[in-house]
This record gives sequence, C-alpha cells and structure tokens, in this order.
Amino acid sequence: MTQQPRGFDTIVEREQGLQRGLSTGQLSMIAIGGAIGTGLFLGSGFAIGFAGPSVLVSYAIGALIALLLMGCLAEMTVAHPTSGSFGAYAEHYIGPWAGFLVRYAYWASIVFAVGTEVTAIAVYMKFWFPAVPGWYWIVGFSAALIGVNALSVKVFGAVEYVFSMLKIAAIVGFILLGAHLVYEAPAGSGVGLANYTSHGGFFPKGWWGMWVAVIVSIFSYLSIEMIAVAAGEARDPQQAVRRAFRATLFRLVFFYLLTLALMLAIVPWTAAGVDESPFVKVMAATRVPGAASVINFVVLVAALSAMNSQLYITTRMMFSLSRAGYAPERLGRVNARGVPAAALFLSAIGIALAAVLNVAYPEAAFTLMMSVSMFGAMFTWLMIFLTHLFFRRRYRGQALVFRMWGFPSTSVLGAALMLAALATTYFTREFRMTLLCGVPMLVLLSAVYAGWYRKHAPKGQPGLRPSTGHPS
Repeated sequence: MTQQPRGFDTIVEREQGLQRGLSTGQLSMIAIGGAIGTGLFLGSGFAIGFAGPSVLVSYAIGALIALLLMGCLAEMTVAHPTSGSFGAYAEHYIGPWAGFLVRYAYWASIVFAVGTEVTAIAVYMKFWFPAVPGWYWIVGFSAALIGVNALSVKVFGAVEYVFSMLKIAAIVGFILLGAHLVYEAPAGSGVGLANYTSHGGFFPKGWWGMWVAVIVSIFSYLSIEMIAVAAGEARDPQQAVRRAFRATLFRLVFFYLLTLALMLAIVPWTAAGVDESPFVKVMAATRVPGAASVINFVVLVAALSAMNSQLYITTRMMFSLSRAGYAPERLGRVNARGVPAAALFLSAIGIALAAVLNVAYPEAAFTLMMSVSMFGAMFTWLMIFLTHLFFRRRYRGQALVFRMWGFPSTSVLGAALMLAALATTYFTREFRMTLLCGVPMLVLLSAVYAGWYRKHAPKGQPGLRPSTGHPS
C-alpha cells in the first residue's frame, strides 16, 4: 500500500487522471438527479405513513439539515475541488482513520442506495407488466446504466442532464395540475386542504411519528452531497459549486414541500404506502386519461436518474479509496476515456444484492435496502459537519472564496440534528437495522484500519492556505 500524503496538494495530485468534462449546468442537474428520485417518488409514501400530514414538518426539518450540510460542503469544495471530496477532507483535517471510515461507509451506503433505486424500478414496471418478474427489469435497466457510466463522464453528464430536465418538467406539471385540482375541487369531493386534519388531525401519529419521518426525509435528500464529488470533474469547479449550491437547494425545497403539500390535499394520507408511488395514486385520482401511466413513466425515469448518479458517485469514491492506498491498486486505474472501469463494476454490487432480495423478499426488499443503506449516509453527513469544524479551525482568520454563514452554530446544529436522527433509528422497528448493521460495520472497518492501514498513515499534516482559483 502507498503512503498517505502530508498535504492536501498531494491528495489532489494522487487523484489525477479523471477528465474535467462537466459543465456548471450539468453539475447542478447531477445533484438534483441524485436527490429527486425514489426518496420523493416512492419513499415519500413511506414517510407519510409515519407522520400523516405532519410529514411537511418532517421534510422541512430535513431541508434545514440539507441546507446546513450544503453550506459546509460548498465552502470546503470551493477551497479544494477533488473527487475524494468529503472523504479527502476528513482525511486531511481530522485524520487518515476518519477519511478511511467516511469513504468506506459512504461507498457501502450508496451501493445499497443503488439497490433501493433498482428495487423501485421493479415496483414501477409492475404498473404496466404485473406478471413479469421484477428481476428482469433490474438486470436490463442496470446493464444500460452501467454502460452509460462506462463510456465517459461527458456521456454520463449529458444523460443525467436529460433525465433531470424531464423530472423537473414533470414535477412542475404535477404542481400545476395538482394546484388546479385542489382549487377547483367542489365541496364534499374529498379533495382539498381539509385532508390535512380530517383523518386524525395534522399530527395523527404525534410528534414522535413526525420526527421518525425526518429519517426518511434525510434519505430522500441523500445525494445532494454528490456536487462535491462531481466537482473533481467539473470544468470550472469553484464557480460551478457556488451556482449549484444555490440552485439545488431552492429547487429541492420547492419541489419536495410543494409536491407533498398537494399530494396530501388530493389523496388522504391514509392511502399512502410503498406498493406504488403516491404520485401515481394522485394522478389516478385526477381521472385525466393516461395521467397515471405518464407519471409512472416519470417516476421510472427518476429512479433511473438517481441510480445513474449513484453509480457515478460510488465509482469515484472507490477510485479515491484506491488512490489513497485503501483498496486494490487496480480500482484506481482509469481507462483511455478517463473512467475507473474496475471501480464501476465493483460498485454495481448493490444491483446484484437488489436482484437477490427482490426474488427472496419481493414485498420487503425496498424497506430493507433503505434501512441498511441509511447508516452510511447519515454517518457521512454527521462527519461532514464535524470535518467543517476542523476545517474552519485551520482557516481561522483567513479569507475564503465561499463562506458558510452562522459558523460555528450552523455546523454544531447540523451535527446535533444528525446525531439525534441516528439515535432515533434504534427506537423504531422499521429502521432498527440501521444501527444494528451500521455500528458493527464501523467497528469492523476500524479494526481493518488499525490492523492493516494505520502504519501507512501520515504522522502529521502541515497547514495550508485556501484555494484562490486552483486546487492547492
């Protein structure tokens, strides 16, 4: 294994070889593509079942955490754009052990998240082909998206841009149609704002149900952090990250909260579930000919888009692990098109797991994959907030190109909310597997690090100055 570098400049150097082929617009769409997927189109039904109409508060809290996270991450990414991203930041500002844990925990999380997306694809295809086994669709669509990622980052960016534009157009159309339906609904039709309180009140499951749904909202917002990873292959990373930060947050909050508000007004929250997308149920309720079929196509595209983005990010995270000396050297090699192909194929393991679970446990596959994948994501978000505290301590009194407002209160608040959400998973039957699988995984990774990799870690790291336009 190779020795770890002593400064961030050598971290950037060791991750050379990827192509800077992503535009600013594509970077924004990649983040939206990852975050507007199964979490909104299928997972929202799961969250509604926990909280009822108070799911709006749940998603608002999740949006606040995402806002704080993006601010911290944007500040560090503008200073140091590299594909290792928050894993590399944790390595440099906290220590090599932290970088090792963050990268592997996040990689494992997104591998399982890919499984949730592909499991959702099987659910959506049942709308048209109820007799066809779900694993047929898993294999077919997975092969296509692995092919897209294997071509080049430019092809990936172009495909993801189209996917995301289609999703945005569909959500805007849904909002307009839903708003019209609510506004024109006659009294006694069962459609309207009265649905917020007519089935047990706004908090039918109490404050606890609302808080548990925050966990699902965090899962829904998962992948907004991929802006930081994709910045390593952006043409103008500093400018792209700043623009993507503002655009992504506005769109996410707007789309999630407004669509959920309309959904709850059109279909009673008691009808929510994960047997099909709540969006499909809403469109079926509109009685517009073909509307349910159209929206099912859109949620299918959304799942494909999120899966496409997640394959990309897991590939780059494994590439970074290999270049750091924490995975076989072969996984850090790039082909003539600038793609770490071996890392891509390894990262597709979540697809195989999803196919097996879909055959063995077709009714519970989505929920199981979501709860297991959640730990690595929540742990990574927690570590991003902690890393930002260490980052700012190193830069105390120095100018930064992009600065997060409210420091240190915002970073501390974000870390506290993430820690509380993680602890909550243990007290919920649906998410208990999150900690029961996640904590042993961290212990195992720590033992591997201590027994094999610790001797390769640097003994100390020098100070460094913020980037002023190029990676330091």
